[in-house]
Amino acid sequence: MDIFHIFEMIGGLSLFLFGMSIMGQALERKAGGKLGTFLQKLTTGKTTGFLTGLGVTALIQSSSAATVMVVGFVNSGLMTLKQAIHVIMGANVGTTITAWILSLAGIESSNFFVKLCKPSSFTPILAMIGIIFYLFTKNNKKKDTGLILLGFATLMFGMETMADAVSTLKDVPEFQELFLLFKNPILGVIAGAILTAIIQSSSASVGILQSLATTGQVSYGAAIPIIMGQNIGTCVTAILSSFGANKNAKRAAMVHLFFNVIGATVWLTIFVLVTSLYEPTFLNAPASLFGIALAHTIFNLLCTLLLLPMGGILERLANACIQEDETTDTMEDLDERFLNTPAIALERCRQVVQLLGQISVESMKESMDAILHDLKETSIREKEALSDRYEDMLGSYLVNLSSRRIDEKSSADALVLLKVIGDFERIADHSLNLLESKEELEEKSLSLTPQAISEFELIKAAVTEILDITYAAFINDDMELAEHVEPLEQVIDHLKNDFRTSHILRLQHGQCSIETGFIWSDILTDLERASDHCSNIAATMIETSFHQLRLHESLREYRKDNAVFMKRFHMYQKKYRSVIKSNM
Repeated sequence: MDIFHIFEMIGGLSLFLFGMSIMGQALERKAGGKLGTFLQKLTTGKTTGFLTGLGVTALIQSSSAATVMVVGFVNSGLMTLKQAIHVIMGANVGTTITAWILSLAGIESSNFFVKLCKPSSFTPILAMIGIIFYLFTKNNKKKDTGLILLGFATLMFGMETMADAVSTLKDVPEFQELFLLFKNPILGVIAGAILTAIIQSSSASVGILQSLATTGQVSYGAAIPIIMGQNIGTCVTAILSSFGANKNAKRAAMVHLFFNVIGATVWLTIFVLVTSLYEPTFLNAPASLFGIALAHTIFNLLCTLLLLPMGGILERLANACIQEDETTDTMEDLDERFLNTPAIALERCRQVVQLLGQISVESMKESMDAILHDLKETSIREKEALSDRYEDMLGSYLVNLSSRRIDEKSSADALVLLKVIGDFERIADHSLNLLESKEELEEKSLSLTPQAISEFELIKAAVTEILDITYAAFINDDMELAEHVEPLEQVIDHLKNDFRTSHILRLQHGQCSIETGFIWSDILTDLERASDHCSNIAATMIETSFHQLRLHESLREYRKDNAVFMKRFHMYQKKYRSVIKSNM
C-alpha cells in the first residue's frame, strides 16, 4: 500500500463521514414534525418508549443524535428520566439500520435485478435526482430531499472508495497481524470504543469496519469485540452534550453509558467463555458486510433483552452517580441541542412564551390590585425582571434559529413568537408602571376620589377580562377566542376616554387635584396600553392563520364593515360602558 492509496483511503473516509453528516442533518430537518409527534405519544411504558427511540433513530439515522435529543428533552422537562431510559434502548437498536443499508454494497450477482440493488448501480441516479432537487427547486423541503439523496450517494461513494483503497491491504502482513491482534476481545473492544469516540458515530464506525472487511482479513472473532466497543464509544457524544445541562439530563447521559458498558461487559464475558470452551469455527471465517450488520443487530437486541427489564436499576445507578445537592435545576432555559430540529425547538419556545405570558398577566393583575389595596412590590418587580430575562433569552434563541436553514412554516412560527414575546414583556412593563403610580400616590399622600375608584374598578374588570381572553387564546391556539380581543380593546379605549372626560369635569368642580389627576391619567394610559398589547397578540394569531403578517392593516380591515366584530363590540360596550351611562 503506497502513499496514494493512503490519500485515497483518507478521501473516501472524508466523503463517507461528510455524506453521513449531511444526510443525517437533512433527515433530522425533514423528520422534525414527526419527532414532535413521537414525543407527544411517549408514555412511561417500556414498549412505547423503546419503539419511539427506535423510530426516531431510524428516521434520522443516528443514535448519537437521537440520544443527544433525549438529553435535551430531559434537560427541558419535556421527558422524564424514566421515559428516557427506554427511548435510549430503542435508539441503540434503531442505529443498526444504517449497517444493513451499507451491507447492500456487498451484493455480488450477475442477475440484473439483484445487481440493481447494489448501491453502486443506483446511487448515481439518486445523486442526479438529488442535485436537481437541491439546485433547481426553491422549496426547502425538496432541497432537504435532495440533500438526503446526495448525502446517501456521497457516503456510499466514500465507502466504495475506502474499500478500493484498503483492498491492497489484504496482502500486507502487518494488516493481517493487526486484526489477529484484535482477536483478543479486550483489545477489540478498546479499538472499537476509541474509533467511535473519535468520530462520534457508531453507524459511521460500523461502516468503516464493513469497508475494512472487504479485504477478507477481518474475521468474526475480531469484528464482534470491535462492534461491542463501538457501542461504548458512541456514549461520548451524549456525555459531552450533557455538559451544562441539569442533573436529570446528566443522568440520562449516564444511563446511556451504563446501558452500553453493562451490555458490552456481560455479553463480552459470555463471548469469551463460549470461545474458550467451544472455539466456534465461524469466528475464524472472514466477516462479510452482511455478517457485520447481522452481528451489530444481534448484539444490540441482546443488550436490550438483558436490560429492558432493568430500567429501574439503571435509573437508580444514574441517581447514585449524579446526586442532588442544595441547588435546584431550572427547566425554563432553552436548549441549544434543539436548534437542529426546528419543530422541537419551536415547541419548546412556545412553552417558554406561555410561561412569559403567565408571568406578565399575573404581574398586571397584581399591580391592578395594588392600586387600591396592599402592595405586592417584591412580587411585581420580580415578575417584571423575569419577563425581561425571558424576552432576551427567547429573542436570542429565535433569531439564532431563524438564521439557520428552516422551512417556511417554521420561519413563520418563529416570527410570530418574536412578535408575541415583545407584547407580553411590555404588559409586564406596564404592571411596573402601575406599581410606581401607586407608590407616587402614597409618597405624596394623595388618594383617588370615590368616583375615580369606581371607574378604576370598572376598567380593571375589563382589562382583567382581556388579559384572560388573550392568554387563553394563545395557549390554546383558539382563533375564535382571539377574535374577542379587538372588540373588547376598543371598548377599553372608549372607557379611557370616558374617564378622562369625567376627570376633567371633577377638576372643574374642584373635586380632584391636578397632581392626583396626572397620576390618574398615567394609570388609565397603562391600562389602555396593556390592552393594546393584548390586541397585538390576538391580531398576530389571526394573521398567522391567514398566512400573512400585516398587523395594523389587518386590524383596520377586521373592524371595517364586520358584523361579527360589531356584535361583539356592542356586547362588551353594554357590559362595561352601560354602567357609566346609568350612573350619569
